[in-house]
Amino acid sequence: MIDGLAGEERGLPGEQGLQERRLLLLGPRGSGKSSTGNTLLGRDQFAVGASLGQGVVGAWLIAVVDTPGWTVGQEEDERGNGEEESDILRSSLRLCAPGPHAVLLTVPISQSFTQVDRLALGQRVAQLGHSAWKYCLLVFTGGDRLQESSSIEEYIIQAGEELRLLLEQCGNHYHVIDNTPPVVQSRAQATELLLRVEEMVQENHGQYLEVARLNPQEEQEYRWRNQREEHRRMSSEDRLQLMFRSPPRELRMLLLGWRGSGKTSAGNVILGVREFHSGRQTQRCVRRQALVAGRRLTLVDTPGWDWFSYERTPAYVRQEARRGARLLHPGPHALLLVLPVVSTLSKRKRRTLEKHLQLFGTSACLHTLVLFSCGDWLGRTPIEEHIQRGGTELLRLVELCDSYYHVLDCSNASSHTQVPLLLEKVEDMIKQNQEEPFLPVELVLVMSYWDCFVSSGESVQSWDCFVSSGESVQSWDCFVSSGESVQSWDCFVSSGENED
Repeated sequence: MIDGLAGEERGLPGEQGLQERRLLLLGPRGSGKSSTGNTLLGRDQFAVGASLGQGVVGAWLIAVVDTPGWTVGQEEDERGNGEEESDILRSSLRLCAPGPHAVLLTVPISQSFTQVDRLALGQRVAQLGHSAWKYCLLVFTGGDRLQESSSIEEYIIQAGEELRLLLEQCGNHYHVIDNTPPVVQSRAQATELLLRVEEMVQENHGQYLEVARLNPQEEQEYRWRNQREEHRRMSSEDRLQLMFRSPPRELRMLLLGWRGSGKTSAGNVILGVREFHSGRQTQRCVRRQALVAGRRLTLVDTPGWDWFSYERTPAYVRQEARRGARLLHPGPHALLLVLPVVSTLSKRKRRTLEKHLQLFGTSACLHTLVLFSCGDWLGRTPIEEHIQRGGTELLRLVELCDSYYHVLDCSNASSHTQVPLLLEKVEDMIKQNQEEPFLPVELVLVMSYWDCFVSSGESVQSWDCFVSSGESVQSWDCFVSSGESVQSWDCFVSSGENED
């Protein structure tokens, strides 16, 4: 085993003040490892064997080291002894001395991921030392294989237990990349991947994985190179300090609300660019990402609900709302419940909103912020005064959400304060929910959802059933509204039914 330690950056050599990031590619043959390196560098750099490529991407000076792949399932005696393989890996690591900031593990989407795959990857990571996993980022290659209607999060959920275990070992750090476009046209992809790397680097407090000690001559050469280059880096350090003072914090948010409530327009204002198509009803969930006020923001727009009745909201709309949360794996930090200030909230409307929120479980209200749209209609009236004037039902809704609310003026998208203030409130809510900083997808969505219809006299009642997946016979409690009372049912359904 190569001795793995955590090293701190001390005067790393840079080019014109760029931040240096050293990346190690690790994966089996045919996993898209070398193609990922080419995409990062924007040129055809890697072919076969361990090799080093360097380049500039955005604000980073990157050094990418490609390592020889292995054949999955090869026996130990066919592969060579562990000492020989360790020597090969050690040779690769010296190319990114004194150690990589990130180890990129490549997994192709086009192939099923088995226990053999996971153990093979784990054996190689183990050679880097016991602390290596916190520097690992899972890169899914072949992103073009994902269907338009699916996302990488849906793929992860469907891929099974072995991939989930690997993700947990990597601290849930992952990214998907499409290596099919010409590498010179892939700069946006390279930047997005490096942003993910930067988040992980900041989580590791700027440390890198310090591996095999260099011999005295190499250490002397590296120390001399540091001293010679340090003054060049310092000349522009002040300029870059603001950029790297804090990590781009990740926020995952789900837009919810009635039809015509202004969800889509609010999403465009939050992202600072017209990413969602407004002016027409949203039929399917749409996920968009952007860097906003120092945060890496992922926002999902969802189809609108019925204003007056949960039962009149089409089943596919409820399904899309759940799918929207799944697109924010491992779960949304905030549910943004969009409410136009021009509407009056009656008791019936409030109950309808609350029932829709129950799609996400009993703790959903702890992660919900009421986002008032059409803020320009308020004029000079403070939002607090509007809430007081809105009556008992509006007050009850805001109190249900622990008094987390914000107002957006979608006609003033150029405002430099309204979106940062919103994000600060979301982060405050996350701090308040420190034991559960986001709404876990597993609690609500990894379970299968069923729409069940039960005949009760002349009427047909609809309710949502939560089914534990993976059992041959599945059991759950169903709650059916019957007048003013709620009746509890124990239902048993065989696993052969069609899932939602």
